Amino acid sequence: MIRHALAALSLVFLATPAMADNTPSPTPATLTPPPAWTPKDGDEISFQVLREGKPFGTHTVSFDIAPDGTLMATTGVRLKAGLGPMTLFRYALDATETWKDGQLVALKGAVDDNGDDGSVSAARAGDSLAVTGTEFKGELPLGILPSSHWNVAQTRARELLSTEDGERIKVDVVDRGPDAVMVAGVPVASNRYLMDSDIDVDLWYDAQGRWVKLAFEARGQSIEYILTETY
Repeated sequence: MIRHALAALSLVFLATPAMADNTPSPTPATLTPPPAWTPKDGDEISFQVLREGKPFGTHTVSFDIAPDGTLMATTGVRLKAGLGPMTLFRYALDATETWKDGQLVALKGAVDDNGDDGSVSAARAGDSLAVTGTEFKGELPLGILPSSHWNVAQTRARELLSTEDGERIKVDVVDRGPDAVMVAGVPVASNRYLMDSDIDVDLWYDAQGRWVKLAFEARGQSIEYILTETY
């Protein structure tokens, strides 16, 4: 899940009545998923985050590849909500993933959720990933994916590792089929997935497996991730 967005909503929408969740229970994805996308050195995913169509913040993921092939994926999220000149909510997440031979081998993350801090640190230890986080401490199997969403393999996951606080997040994914996403005014063919956890989140990946959109509703208000340019 996008844990930071959900945490933000817990405060921003306090004054909004909760909406009933009538979404049918999901079933496992059955359609063929897009191929895995391999980032290149210097690639960056940059989203503008909108709440009810208005600016709410930004979410970026940048990629660096070392000469030995080690991949570093760095996430930065900044969200802010207010009333006129008054800021009512601030959120900041910084996380760095280290990948080697297609596996997550290290993770560091820290979140400031309007003054409520969380963190996670993980490193490969033999055949496991040793995790120390605000919400979980212990060993997890190699192959678990972080909750950063840039990796299309999440569409086949049953559990994610929170980049905020190390929580083990149970998820169910449904393939909703082909869709088109507007990127810089141009429609991009993609596939849409429902990821069910605390809140139902829709994710879009293009034919190359690149993350191109995210959207969900909470307490009757919509949140959208709009890709500012192709990558």
